[in-house]
Amino acid sequence: MHILSVNIGSAHPIANGKRTGTSGIFKKPVSGAVSIRTTGLTGDTIVDTDNHGGVDQAVYLYGQQDYVWWEAELGRPLGAGTFGENLTIAGLVSSACSIGDRFHMGTALLEVTAPRIPCQTLNARMEDAQFIRRFRVAERPGLYCRVLIPGEVQQGDAVTYVPTLAASIPIVEAFQFFYERHRHDRATLQRFLAAPIDIRSRNELVIEYEALQNP
Repeated sequence: MHILSVNIGSAHPIANGKRTGTSGIFKKPVSGAVSIRTTGLTGDTIVDTDNHGGVDQAVYLYGQQDYVWWEAELGRPLGAGTFGENLTIAGLVSSACSIGDRFHMGTALLEVTAPRIPCQTLNARMEDAQFIRRFRVAERPGLYCRVLIPGEVQQGDAVTYVPTLAASIPIVEAFQFFYERHRHDRATLQRFLAAPIDIRSRNELVIEYEALQNP
């Protein structure tokens, strides 16, 4: 694996998106070394901070193989950063990964925390009111990561994939799990809470788990 593209974006007007009227989803490739901090890439903008970003969704990865699939599905070329990812990775198929997997790249170390759950901003970005439905069916969600070791990355850097050794949650299962909220048993919730999932998901699952404990 290697970094095909490092992508950052600024607040950009977006029609039919969220109420802010702007989004950071329009990311473009940049050249040279870029710093990855615990809160994300230097120079990158997150507009909807209630639902995106933060230390557990600091970096979003998407795979070149997933781009190849989408280009065939949509019948048109797609530039790096189209899905709003910070890093486009050659050799990565996000659906093959799990929560807790790690990636060494440049001088940084990342850990997978969650799949990307699409919202209407992705519809607006793709200019397709049905795109988030297509994204759900495709089950190619990409990977949100926390930054375990900050560092620098740039296009062409090698990426070393380190699968988690702990019992964990396949990223596709986590993706499907989101769409089955409030229909989980106690054992399933315990298994998810034992994994290094992102804090937003953890908080929601704790509420769900406590509701089962105290019906």
